[in-house]
Amino acid sequence: MPDADARPRSSALPFAVLVAAVVLVSINLRPGASSVGPVLEEVREGLGMSAGVAGAMTGFPGLVFGLVGALAVRFARRVGTTAGIAIGLALAALGLLLRATTADVPLFLVLTVVGLAGMAVGNVLVPAWIKARGHAVALMTVYGTGLVVGGTIGPLVTAPVSEAAGSWRAGLGMWGVLAAVALPLWAWLTLHERRSAAELSVSGDAPPSGPITRSPTAVALAVLFGVQSMHAYVQFGWLPQVYRDAGISATHAGALQALLSSIGIAGALVLPTIIDRGRGLRVLATSFGVFVALGYTGLLLAPATVPWLWAVVLGYAGLAFPFAMAMITARTRHPSVTAQLSGFMQPAGYALAAIGPFLVGVIHDATGGWTLVLALLALTSVPLTVAALRVARPTYVDDEI
Repeated sequence: MPDADARPRSSALPFAVLVAAVVLVSINLRPGASSVGPVLEEVREGLGMSAGVAGAMTGFPGLVFGLVGALAVRFARRVGTTAGIAIGLALAALGLLLRATTADVPLFLVLTVVGLAGMAVGNVLVPAWIKARGHAVALMTVYGTGLVVGGTIGPLVTAPVSEAAGSWRAGLGMWGVLAAVALPLWAWLTLHERRSAAELSVSGDAPPSGPITRSPTAVALAVLFGVQSMHAYVQFGWLPQVYRDAGISATHAGALQALLSSIGIAGALVLPTIIDRGRGLRVLATSFGVFVALGYTGLLLAPATVPWLWAVVLGYAGLAFPFAMAMITARTRHPSVTAQLSGFMQPAGYALAAIGPFLVGVIHDATGGWTLVLALLALTSVPLTVAALRVARPTYVDDEI
């Protein structure tokens, strides 16, 4: 298929600056969501939080990403795409830092929402920012890898740091510090890029187009993203507990979740190039669903026998996430359509994803075990496969709308 990124872009930024900016933002868009799971019991005990509130909190990432993400494109048209990302990083830093200092459950929840809202803005706007500045394959590789690395280090590092410091507050608060590190570069970019042609191609007037929902590819991408995100946030919030209930320690459970997430690093490094070449995508799409079913079946039958194997299998299935992220730029031509697609697909997907962790908590509490939960999660392999196969077709959303 023709190169969707062939149209010239106008950006005076050196490639090294683009890479640095994408690295700094991408690595901060997941730890605030993925770091709570390994220390959920300690947070509950420390704050006196009920099981019901804790279960609802595990659904916050999907819910906030969906609701705030739906407003991100409109927000960017008012303040600019680069400024929108910078403001998102500032909110993430503020929320994640302050929530680690409070002993009040409602305030902890509010600050969690603030931090997640900042991440939600970046989730939607960064792919469009990348599309407008060229080098889409290289920068989406960096972006997808950064997301997976961020999701990996969150559960991997939080529990050990909390144990070493003697408090879960240190383990959660450090992610606010990491977000603050990214702010100076993005603040400078906001001033430098506010009138650039690349900035205006996203934040300015979009070319004539119909509703994004007219595109079967966009709808399928939202379903694919939603089902995979549901799995991701169920795993962030509950997978460590599944392992702990099978007799595995908190640190080991966090390491297993990190192993699952780390499988995606290799996939994020190669998937944008594979997608750009356009070969073997249907086989790849089918494999995601197969591994979803295998992974949850393994957790159901033998969670503690070979726990690393199920983490690896589900980690491979999780490559559906970088696959979907890479498709945002691969299935669009114009940066404004990229923004439209990202602004539709991610909020719609996260709205679906928000239901998963909450239902897992409800079903687990009602049944007292993980059998029904894991069986239902395995069955979601069917809609995931159908949607992935539709997205694998070589079409552009620009043409469909």
